[in-house]
Amino acid sequence: MYAVIKTGGKQYRVVAGEKIKVEQIPAEVGTEITLDQVLMAGEGESVKIGTPVIAGASVKATVLAHGRHDKITIFKMRRRKHYQKHQGHRQNYTELRIEAISA
Repeated sequence: MYAVIKTGGKQYRVVAGEKIKVEQIPAEVGTEITLDQVLMAGEGESVKIGTPVIAGASVKATVLAHGRHDKITIFKMRRRKHYQKHQGHRQNYTELRIEAISA
């Protein structure tokens, strides 16, 4: 069984037992959280699509770790204008293990 969930403004396709990195969630490491914004759930040929979410559906996940992604560099330049700008960014994330999907 799989589900499409929404968290942190992004959508993720998840399966039980899978590890995913999502936008940072304020939860302690080791706690179990419930993601209740399930947009779609499917198993084989049967698919349930929410409008916009499936009522009563949820995904249980365990928080494994918090961290920061690799650094990305932003470089802006205007040619022949003597303008250069260097900037870097590291986005925070929360690593989750999907435990169960109930639809």
